[in-house]
Amino acid sequence: MRRRLVPTTLLALSLLSLSLLLTACGADSAAGAATRGGTDGRGSLTLDVGDQKGGSEAVLHAAGELDHLDYTIKWSTFTSGPPLLEAVNAGAVDIGGVGNTPPVFAAGAGSKITVVAAWHGTSKGDAILVPKDSELTAPSQLKGRSIAVAQGSSAHYQLIASLEKAGLKLSDVKVKHLQPADALAAFTGGKVDAWAVWDPYTSQVLQAGQGRVLTTGDGITNGLSFQVAAPSSLKDKRKAAAVKDYLGRLRRAQDWVHAHPEAWAEVWAKDTGLPYEVALASVRRTNASRVAVAVDQPLIDSEQQIADTFVALGLIPRTVDFAAFVTTRFNGNLPPSTSAPRIAKES
Repeated sequence: MRRRLVPTTLLALSLLSLSLLLTACGADSAAGAATRGGTDGRGSLTLDVGDQKGGSEAVLHAAGELDHLDYTIKWSTFTSGPPLLEAVNAGAVDIGGVGNTPPVFAAGAGSKITVVAAWHGTSKGDAILVPKDSELTAPSQLKGRSIAVAQGSSAHYQLIASLEKAGLKLSDVKVKHLQPADALAAFTGGKVDAWAVWDPYTSQVLQAGQGRVLTTGDGITNGLSFQVAAPSSLKDKRKAAAVKDYLGRLRRAQDWVHAHPEAWAEVWAKDTGLPYEVALASVRRTNASRVAVAVDQPLIDSEQQIADTFVALGLIPRTVDFAAFVTTRFNGNLPPSTSAPRIAKES
């Protein structure tokens, strides 16, 4: 494998290419999906799966876990978690993968969703980035500054938690709600002072030398990610069986990533258009640390804290009982989850 560094100008072009690609993925429907068609499968059952670029489909394919299916998978690609969950709620998608915050917003909207599986990993890839020549050196200096973030994303909560740890409130900064492609353009164009985002965008900016990390979510957010299903799909015995099989394949595929980080980075780079060095940095920073965990009470408590935070800020209009949006039926013998560190409640 080639290990040379990609020139900054070439990497900048790849950043633009990926941002355009992700924008295009959101253009085919109101839910932001771009259907890619069926995959392996000999049975009559079709499982509609929501994905993000370089996500579940790519890792399953790389790990050989799309072989010998007795059902068909139909993939739809989304730019981020919130529009994916809109599709789950609408019944257009049976199951899909998201970060720790989109299910909270979906639950707050009364959406028809059920968290069926969880993974726990580091939050080092969830970062607040600033331009490389920024005068900012600490999160406490963000007061009055403009910050780009995707509303309802995992980065949204990470921003709130990071500000709170620094003694600031969300109202102390100027929040610009932008999806990643637009936020990338605003950040590199000097339109915002900072960007709260996740990998691989964090690794993109760092590898391109276009920014640096002001702070990360490590130690202040729970590092959870989920597979979320439509309740109607779980009531269908055949689809529920396919969901169980699909989750088992995802868990084995993540084990493969642990054992083959460089091979996965090469596949991921090809799937997303990312330079290999960016993909490998993201894998080492974020992906390779994930482990499958049970959907249990500590997990529910951790997500409930996120929900309560957004309710207190008026960003979710009503109280959320997160326990009503999960199921433990697919836990098997998985290890318990790790609860998120507590942050002080806003007064």
